[in-house]
Amino acid sequence: MQSIQGKIRKALERYNMIQDGDKIAVGLSGGKDSLVLVTALASLRQYYHAHFELTAISIDMFNGETDYSQLTNYINNLGIEHHVIPTPLYDLLFNVRKEENPCSLCARMRRGLLNSTAKSLGCNKVALGHHADDLIETFFLSLFYESRLSTFAPVTHLDRTDITVLRPMLLVREGDIIKVAKDLPVIPNKCPADKHTKREAIKNILKELNQKIPKLHEKVLSAIISPERYHLFDNYNNKK
Repeated sequence: MQSIQGKIRKALERYNMIQDGDKIAVGLSGGKDSLVLVTALASLRQYYHAHFELTAISIDMFNGETDYSQLTNYINNLGIEHHVIPTPLYDLLFNVRKEENPCSLCARMRRGLLNSTAKSLGCNKVALGHHADDLIETFFLSLFYESRLSTFAPVTHLDRTDITVLRPMLLVREGDIIKVAKDLPVIPNKCPADKHTKREAIKNILKELNQKIPKLHEKVLSAIISPERYHLFDNYNNKK
């Protein structure tokens, strides 16, 4: 966990994510990524140079049927309140709308609920558990499926809700998270679309490429986060 905390702190400072007086809601799915994030931020809160508050919000897509009791106890023991928001998202997406590709719509709806709940709790920022592998996979998803060179940003301000979204783990590799998360009360993902998505396909492609190109993920991550290595056509035109 110490290594992960160091990378999170590096991201916080590099991208100026947290200011004194911030109240941050951690989007807590119950999966390994968000659990490691809230654990690390709870520890960093004790000695970070800027004072900030934390709360945790879980969007239950199974309308209150998910058992969060063990997770809530863990979060409360960190000195953090845990708010569970029951929603009928599963029934809406899979039974009513019968979505063939529900992930994008589900993500948008969960983010909307997360942000509005954070706002109602007096939070000005929301922290998400996206890590370096997510950053890289999103880049290739955009390239292969949308013909765009794009991925998510470390800090995004949402004008509509006046909420700032943070991704403090964008320098942390998923493998490091897996090692730490084995000791945490992770809730298994019950979504039937899990492991059957375009993101999973990209993940498998990158795993295969990594066997042929050593340190592939590190090289792509470095290219994404290093502006001085950007040499595409718009940059060329600006120099003419």
